[in-house]
Amino acid sequence: MKGYKRYFLKKLLWFVITLIAAVILNFVLPRLMPSDPIATITNRITEGMNNQNAVMQIYREYARKFGTDQPMWKQFIIYVGNLLKGDMGVSFQQYPRKVSDIVAASVVWTIALQLPAILVGWMIGNLLGALAAYIRKGFDKVLVPVSLFVSGLPAFGLAVTLLVVFGITLKWLPISGGYSYDLLPSFSWKFIRSVIVHYQMPFWSIVLIAIGGQAIGMRSMSIYELNADYVKYSRFLGVKDMKVVGYVFRNAMLPQVTGLALSIGTMIGGALVAETIFSYPGLGSTILSGISSADYPLISGVTLIITIMVLTMSFAIEMLYGVIDPRVKAAQSD
Repeated sequence: MKGYKRYFLKKLLWFVITLIAAVILNFVLPRLMPSDPIATITNRITEGMNNQNAVMQIYREYARKFGTDQPMWKQFIIYVGNLLKGDMGVSFQQYPRKVSDIVAASVVWTIALQLPAILVGWMIGNLLGALAAYIRKGFDKVLVPVSLFVSGLPAFGLAVTLLVVFGITLKWLPISGGYSYDLLPSFSWKFIRSVIVHYQMPFWSIVLIAIGGQAIGMRSMSIYELNADYVKYSRFLGVKDMKVVGYVFRNAMLPQVTGLALSIGTMIGGALVAETIFSYPGLGSTILSGISSADYPLISGVTLIITIMVLTMSFAIEMLYGVIDPRVKAAQSD
């Protein structure tokens, strides 16, 4: 227990240090972009105006309102102070909407799309990989080339293929949006059915890519474990094969669990391709919109959410390893 406590505190310290560095980078990097979002807002508002003094007055007013007229260090202090109060600022592009409101409205769509897709792809891929390692023969010969082909496809290529085949050619599924544009969000069956139908192509574009990579990884780890000395020794002693295989696949799963945690942590970043191609209303589309309009608060808010999710899942899996992996337990007691 003492060793685990030391292990926990060490990981927690690195978590805090990394989080502080991430907050700094999330604030600074968007503001190094060459575009001027205040000028863009001013040009949109003052379109057709000929009075340059009035235009400059409007520009200064918005710069003061958004705090861009302040030195960078002072903006950062204000930013951190607001973050500690749960305030991510106000969006430049969608003023006067708060970034937290935009993120809250988008994150539900992303999680509903990405989390089930990642879990389904992970489970199917690991099951197929384990069966390929254990059964081998014809099953393995078919699975490996298919998995290599699918996992090697670029995400946007597979998404466009699904869109062209099932959306444009066969016209089985809608090609864009999270639901029909003539509907308003509600708990009616018509709206729920529309969401399910629009969900299919983005969902399967993520699942199919995930299956191939997971199957290959699980197959390689399982083959390695099946040829380990402890397996040969256990079989020599007459231990039941199913019991040995259970230990084999549990050990083989450890790297796969790490991959799952990181996939969940980075799912918002991974949403960009599917959400952009299918115009799905999630955080991927939101951050793309923020980047195209140099919306500093929106970019910082979304990237901060991504960073916190990655760090949290990495920290959680490190803690889980400390409990389930005997090698980590042994290291803690040294």
